[in-house]
Amino acid sequence: MALPNAYAQYQNNRVMTASPAELTLMLYEGAIKFGNIAESALEQKDIAKAHTNITKVEKIIDYLRQTLDMKYPVAQDFDNIYEYLSRRLVEANLKKDKAIMEEVNMHLRSVRDNWKEVMRINREKGAI
Repeated sequence: MALPNAYAQYQNNRVMTASPAELTLMLYEGAIKFGNIAESALEQKDIAKAHTNITKVEKIIDYLRQTLDMKYPVAQDFDNIYEYLSRRLVEANLKKDKAIMEEVNMHLRSVRDNWKEVMRINREKGAI
């Protein structure tokens, strides 16, 4: 029983000590994880599981969108991406369409990978 508690403490500590950039990366990772589960559930025709996990991705995307700092021009680009992903997630959930989830997951991985690269560059510059 101590092992799950230790893992929960580790996860809590990881979140509490993360930088804003690292927290954003964690959100992308979570969205990808739930998106992959939804995609697999759609393939297996497990509608309830697909719905639950698509909804989790929607909530993460909504949170990312709500926390954008619009004083930066790039925020509008992220808002456009998040808006598109939100629409596609609703469509995937309504139609229970695996192909749409595959597309969403592809975009999420791309955004995550770009975010990682930005973090790496900023680390090298000493910005984070």
